[in-house]
Amino acid sequence: MTDRNDDLFDTARTVIPGGVNSPVRAYGSVGGTPRFLASARGARVTDAAGTEYIDLVASWGPALLGHAHPEVVQAVQEAAARGLSFGAPTEGEVELAQLITDRVRHGDVRPVERVRLVSTGTEATMTAIRLARGATGRDLLVKFSGHYHGHSDGLLAAAGSGVATLALPGSAGVPAPIAAQTLVIDYNDPEALAAVFAEHGQRIAAVIVEAASANMGVVAPQTGFNRLIAETAHAHGALMILDEVLTGFRVHPAGFWGLQQQAGEEYQPDIITFGKVVGGGMPLAALGGRAEIMDLLAPVGPVYQAGTLSGNPLSVAAGLATLRLATPEVYAAIDAAADRLAASLDAALTDAGVVHAVPRAGNLFGVAFLPEAPRDYAQAQRQESFRYAPFFHAMREQGVALPPSVFEAWFLTAAHGEEELAAIEAALPAAASAAASAA
Repeated sequence: MTDRNDDLFDTARTVIPGGVNSPVRAYGSVGGTPRFLASARGARVTDAAGTEYIDLVASWGPALLGHAHPEVVQAVQEAAARGLSFGAPTEGEVELAQLITDRVRHGDVRPVERVRLVSTGTEATMTAIRLARGATGRDLLVKFSGHYHGHSDGLLAAAGSGVATLALPGSAGVPAPIAAQTLVIDYNDPEALAAVFAEHGQRIAAVIVEAASANMGVVAPQTGFNRLIAETAHAHGALMILDEVLTGFRVHPAGFWGLQQQAGEEYQPDIITFGKVVGGGMPLAALGGRAEIMDLLAPVGPVYQAGTLSGNPLSVAAGLATLRLATPEVYAAIDAAADRLAASLDAALTDAGVVHAVPRAGNLFGVAFLPEAPRDYAQAQRQESFRYAPFFHAMREQGVALPPSVFEAWFLTAAHGEEELAAIEAALPAAASAAASAA
């Protein structure tokens, strides 16, 4: 007997490629039928069959405060009543840009002086790369294997055969000459970084890097690595693009960059991209940087970028409300919850005899079926990932919704209280046992 989710998935596959509008939603790596969500509130989501789950996906990060926070919903409703879209500047855009520049600072250091609002993280990173090329007059881009920066052609590049070789297309439909403008190297590898600049330094426009990797599982930068990227790029006349689409305002009031500055690791990126939390769950993203770089964007500069829905008033309202409510107390509560659940996850897997690590980057964490946390994509790929599917389904059967891939981060929200945390902890032993029995 099928439930409403099965019926919807069957119908979806007749009209939507794969039945989903973003690939990971298809449960390809865990199997089974994806849950079609009907509603969400606080720390919980409800699917089309009426089943409720404690949610550890949080819309892939944006739901920092919890789903459908009353003040965020009210802000969006009030904005909608004034008009859905204008195609003209609004006061809210100015307020949000000011709020971003005010938050991303450490002492007197302010890497973001100007902000351009766009609609998606892909658009933000694509624009950042175009801007870096316009600023330097160079074409080549360096990215790291396993890092995801959206689905524009030049970023869907797979590593070539050597450290400093030009990349190959990582997706059908990406022309080889476009992929060849990207150099893909191993993450957390200072030697690879030095080698690629030694070979191509005068042609490299920028290095783009996730502030902390969360698309090959959670893989934090080694101490000093982000600073080394900035120093190496700047020594060769290139720029550093720090991709905080996922981590920005998620792990600290000033993003992962702010967390690192607080820890004493000082460096200054040239362009930072933001998404997810900055739009409060609505379609909105941004890029920001120093005035002399950002002012190269049209209409004042020669680097063109435009968008009918850029700075959409509903998205801006959600972003403003979310960031204003994201107080230090909110981050402290999420950090404490992450500490607690990461420790409980570690204990449950240890008790079940499962080889594992619980990698962390601020309040982001996840599981890796390896004896130690991976430091790059190759290590992440070597884990016993087959253990995750039974773990995932055991948690879901007990009412906890995890990301449907071992290569994704787990997200907590300010709405995860004692009841939710205790329920997650209670579900972990059975899930760990399922992972131990996997073959």
